[in-house]
Amino acid sequence: MTSLTKNLTLAAALTLAFASFGGGAVHAEEAAAAKPDNEVSYNAALTSDYRFRGISQSRLNPALQGGADYTHNPSGFYAGTWLSTIKWTKDAGGDGDIEWDLYGGKRGEISKDIAYDVGGLYYFYPSNGLHPSANTFELYGQLSAGPFSVKYSHSTTNLFGFVDSKNSGYLEAAFTYDVYDGYNLGLHVGHQNVKNNGAASYSDYKVGVSKDFGFATVALAAVYADSDAYVTPAGKSTAKTGAVLTISKTF
Repeated sequence: MTSLTKNLTLAAALTLAFASFGGGAVHAEEAAAAKPDNEVSYNAALTSDYRFRGISQSRLNPALQGGADYTHNPSGFYAGTWLSTIKWTKDAGGDGDIEWDLYGGKRGEISKDIAYDVGGLYYFYPSNGLHPSANTFELYGQLSAGPFSVKYSHSTTNLFGFVDSKNSGYLEAAFTYDVYDGYNLGLHVGHQNVKNNGAASYSDYKVGVSKDFGFATVALAAVYADSDAYVTPAGKSTAKTGAVLTISKTF
């Protein structure tokens, strides 16, 4: 065999080897990206202030949170549960210190650029003792396109203990974008209409940044709601501008 032939044979062998290696890597990445039909995940978090739609649910104090989610990936159907410590039901003259959410719905795509998410969510406040009850059920629908999303939630019961507030609605828009090396900028604006309770209606705003560090996701946000109707027993506004630090982990 001539030197030229040997060189060509060696080059061909190396090319084949690299091609096989590259192909193996691609297949490995595809296998890693493939999701199982049935997927279960769990989450836990510690937040410096549990804000829901701009209003503190924990009297401007820290809260512990956690939940679990199930997704049937082929169909997009999902269900989950989530809990948080709270103080607002006591502040409103009732009792209880837990919010327990139960939800389910379906996610999918209208087109390759537009995704949807529709479902229902039940907010359960054990032993809340409020009249009407704080327990609330909402139907929701969301459309997403790239970093933008718009969502509407509609109550089919009285809303969080407000009298004659059935058919209240919350409209929100959000923008999330990876600005640099996994640091995600999040912008949010929403408006809560409390049916037949105009003084309790308001708009809320949030600007934040988050990053998944592997061991946990850390998020810092500035939150505000333009309302004077929500206060603690000591007279502090639970809608005032505040910085919220959240450390969470999904596993």
